[in-house]
Amino acid sequence: MRTRKTLTPVDLAHARSVAVRAVEEAGTLLHPRSRGELVVRTKSSTGDVVTDLDLAAEELIVERIREVFPEHRIISEEAGLLDAADETWTWLVDPLDGTNNMAIGLSNYVVGIALCENGMPVVGAVHDPVRGETWSAVRDQGTRGPGGLIVTSPPRAEPHGAVLAWSQGYACRDDDVARALRVTLESRARRVLQLWAPLLAWVMLARGDIDGFVGYRAEAVDLPAGSLIAREAGLVVHDFDGFPFDDRFDRPHDRSFVAGHPRAIPELLDMVRAADRVTIAGLPG
Repeated sequence: MRTRKTLTPVDLAHARSVAVRAVEEAGTLLHPRSRGELVVRTKSSTGDVVTDLDLAAEELIVERIREVFPEHRIISEEAGLLDAADETWTWLVDPLDGTNNMAIGLSNYVVGIALCENGMPVVGAVHDPVRGETWSAVRDQGTRGPGGLIVTSPPRAEPHGAVLAWSQGYACRDDDVARALRVTLESRARRVLQLWAPLLAWVMLARGDIDGFVGYRAEAVDLPAGSLIAREAGLVVHDFDGFPFDDRFDRPHDRSFVAGHPRAIPELLDMVRAADRVTIAGLPG
């Protein structure tokens, strides 16, 4: 078993400022160029793509982190693991969350970074280049948005149901469980958004734009920053069994979750459990 080594303590407020600077600079790089001609290539059998802008934003972010924390590990969406001496601290970088959207001309994309201590996210930052807004959090110190510290209000009673976001990992496109979950959510919610930019969904949840977020086998790189921002805004995240979600990125599990205000969680869990009674055709089993 590999022994973790730690070299220096980290000032989390300073780490937040580094993360915010990095995502905002990456956003400044991305936004004006997103409307131009992109170099796009497929990077997996699931149809996921990467562009020249993903790589440029990634290079910029890694450089900004290395300038201040050269001893920290980095795991980035495109480059993978960039190892270093201090194994206690790991930065997770999603340089362009929503690449598939950008590639077809949709402006739903963000930049996200998390800093994890022994696998646990302690700093998160997400920047929306289109809106020019940044959201960031430090564990146990709250979430900051454009107007300062925020606390998400309880969901309003909606006679026609909740507005939810849905996300699934790229590896489960043909997954029967994912299909059953979507059928159930769409039959019981007012609207289900599939943004193909999970970090944007987390920010919308923290802002109070949507009532809940359901994820099935989420990707490890973009989840921690978003879940931390939501938690620190007063929201909660549970696994499908109803237990508090373990958001350590290096713990092997399927990373399925429901997230929302504490008052919304029972209904979200009820929807998830109802999916067990749904066949692929969307009929009761």
